[in-house]
Amino acid sequence: MDVLLKEQQDELLILTINRPQALNALNKEVFAALKAVFSEDLSASYRGIILSGAGNKAFAAGADIKEFIGLSKADAQRLSASGQEVFFLIEASTIPVIAAVQGFALGGGCELAMACHMIVAEEQALFGQPEVNLGLIPGYGATQRLVERIGKSKAIQYLLTADMISAQKAYAYGLVNQVVPQGQSVDAAKKILTKIKTKGPQAVAKILSIVYGDTKDGYKKESELFAQAMISDEANEGVQAFLEKRKPNF
Repeated sequence: MDVLLKEQQDELLILTINRPQALNALNKEVFAALKAVFSEDLSASYRGIILSGAGNKAFAAGADIKEFIGLSKADAQRLSASGQEVFFLIEASTIPVIAAVQGFALGGGCELAMACHMIVAEEQALFGQPEVNLGLIPGYGATQRLVERIGKSKAIQYLLTADMISAQKAYAYGLVNQVVPQGQSVDAAKKILTKIKTKGPQAVAKILSIVYGDTKDGYKKESELFAQAMISDEANEGVQAFLEKRKPNF
């Protein structure tokens, strides 16, 4: 059985973590499959990616804890680093990636959702970092991305208490972009990406690289890539279309 299903719809790639019997827990095979996909240059074939989970109970209920048994300190550090590497690949995608969350997004599952550029959550979705319940800490980026998304004061509360965050609170906190009725997260993500598909693909890629790049030099990078965009054929077409009051042909 494939642990990661792939489906192309128009210019969109829909990825589905396919371990419903384990609430789509992230094991080594899932990480390897995600790494294989996001290591490719997807921009030639797709204009957007949706990442979801099989079934209606979970996006991904966390890492596969069975794989933690017997790990040495060096093994654990390699496990964390390899998972972070995969999530960095997702975050570094030059085409937009949306997580469609239909249930539990806990531990590594919440970290995976946060590595995506946007999150659409169904009304029954629950987010959280329960690692402290096991005497552990997050290993795939939650101490950084949760703080970035909801602020330090709220993030530290949820990291230390392991309380779950409802979809409605997640929206209010800025963790998710949109809350939709049950069963509608993938369609809602498609709607967002369909709108983005009408925009300049090179401009979209540049914005993603700035927002998710090294923030230390973010303003400088923004200026440099703005200049590159300004002299591109894509921008020329966009400006001409605006002046001519027509839709651009990107």
